Amino acid sequence: MQNRPIKHESLLYLLAFTLAITLRLTNLGTLSLGNTEAEWALQALSVAQGNRPLLGPQPAYILPTSLLFFLFGTSNFLARLIPVLAGIGLIFVPYMFRTRLKPIPSLLLTFFLVLDPGLVSLSRQAGSLMPALSSIFLTWAFWYQKRPRALGIFAGLALLSGSSVWAGLLSLGLALGLKWIFELPFANDKDQKKIPSEKAKQNFVSALGDDLKKPLIYIGATLLLGGTLFLLAPNGLSAWLNSLPVYLASWFQPSGVPASRLLFALLVYQPFALVFGLLAIVRGWWQEQRARLLLSLWFITGLILAMVYPARQVSDLVWALVPLWVLAAFELSSHSQILLKKNHQVAWVATLVVILLTFSWLVYAGIAINPNSAATNAISFGGVALPPTPYISLISVLLLLVVSILLIALGWSTQLARLGLVWGLTIAVGIYSLGISWGATGLRTSNGWELWWPEGRFSQADLVLRTVNDQSEWSTGHAHSQEVTLLELESPSLEWLLRDRKVTTVSTLDIQEAPAIVISTQNVGLNLTTAYRGQDFVWRQEPAWELLTRNDWIKWSVFREMRYHSETIIVWVRNDLFLDTSGSFPQ
Repeated sequence: MQNRPIKHESLLYLLAFTLAITLRLTNLGTLSLGNTEAEWALQALSVAQGNRPLLGPQPAYILPTSLLFFLFGTSNFLARLIPVLAGIGLIFVPYMFRTRLKPIPSLLLTFFLVLDPGLVSLSRQAGSLMPALSSIFLTWAFWYQKRPRALGIFAGLALLSGSSVWAGLLSLGLALGLKWIFELPFANDKDQKKIPSEKAKQNFVSALGDDLKKPLIYIGATLLLGGTLFLLAPNGLSAWLNSLPVYLASWFQPSGVPASRLLFALLVYQPFALVFGLLAIVRGWWQEQRARLLLSLWFITGLILAMVYPARQVSDLVWALVPLWVLAAFELSSHSQILLKKNHQVAWVATLVVILLTFSWLVYAGIAINPNSAATNAISFGGVALPPTPYISLISVLLLLVVSILLIALGWSTQLARLGLVWGLTIAVGIYSLGISWGATGLRTSNGWELWWPEGRFSQADLVLRTVNDQSEWSTGHAHSQEVTLLELESPSLEWLLRDRKVTTVSTLDIQEAPAIVISTQNVGLNLTTAYRGQDFVWRQEPAWELLTRNDWIKWSVFREMRYHSETIIVWVRNDLFLDTSGSFPQ
């Protein structure tokens, strides 16, 4: 059934492409840049200004972004545009493999990659590993299509995409090595007859050398031109050469992110991929399907590497997600047939599954609204403590779903029950996935938190910028003329926010100086003879992981509400810059 043509296939791919653009571009510049994002954006800004800063090992992001800044000016939107383009490029990979994957799995995989919350979130983060992920898979796709020029270009871009590319190559290399080891039990006589002779091996090596010449030329040209922005930024090459040492050094730099958080993120954000992907793994090993064997090994090695990696972040899961989604696409496509004479019956079963799953989600959401109250409503029966009433309701609904499917299988047919369950799950979990994909954009709620974000959020950045701009305009007549001094405050995100004016970072202030505007943390005083007025702002909010309880996680899983540690900063403005102060403003 996977080989049959799909009606309106082109329109479905166009729909997926439109959805990908919508999720990745909508209000892209609304959220302020975090510290990690701002570090990359500031390097790009410095290059655009004609400087030669020390670049991080991701010239594939820094140099194109600097060109965008030079041509169109700076903005949060442009700072995040390169990862967006990389994320959209990844969407085309299943289409390029459609003759290998077959029409239905390739189309399903396209929509899976479009809606995956992790891929959506990383596509909207400046300096993320999305360019590395997309470049590796596009390189593979062009190799499959025998297009050496494009292969060489994207292989070069992959090498320029930062230290994370080595994690992806390592997981794939380990998977291929394990596949070679595990293939021995699956070998048969027919395979033994295919072992090439020595002459055939020599011919293969010679042909391989000829085939690699053109890609290697384009790889070299991409590294030389793309890694130096057409020779305008030669230090991009040193940044590229530093990517492997940076990755190796990261194995000795713990991030503090527990491995359990990666598993929790996988369960919350990718339940659909887990269910159908694990089914595909079991079926692949049971039926000795080599493609699924490789994909399952790739998923397992990618997951294990992400969990044992000391500098782990939740974003490292993406190297395991792509093979998991491919497995899920294969598994779901095997259930794509619908009995022509009984399709209405399948629809009724699927509707029943959707209704029961929706009701169970509403019960769970009710628990999340007030988890403490739900936990106190425990009951006992015959002296035996039972779960609280809301939890009993949730378990009852899920048991009703299981019993209903079993009765349908016994009363009608097993195939009917299976198809109805699969498509009911697909519809219900698909709606859930669309919702959390929108949440992964960061636009779901102003106080929410997504596990795919690498750091705290900056809730009052707009207020800080508006305050500084207003004071500058009142005193000089121009919103960006007044200088700002950062006192004992190392904050790339704040420097990016104030990038349109001169910003100076100091550890102490000279008592004889009187800077117009000073920004400091809450615990730092100015100790200057000149009078200042200050206003405090909530700057950075970091999740209070150590304070979270089980009830907090239940509430977060529905509403994304989180307990935070807040960092407060104070914007100090010299007294004579206010409109109600007598005297002339300094020019």
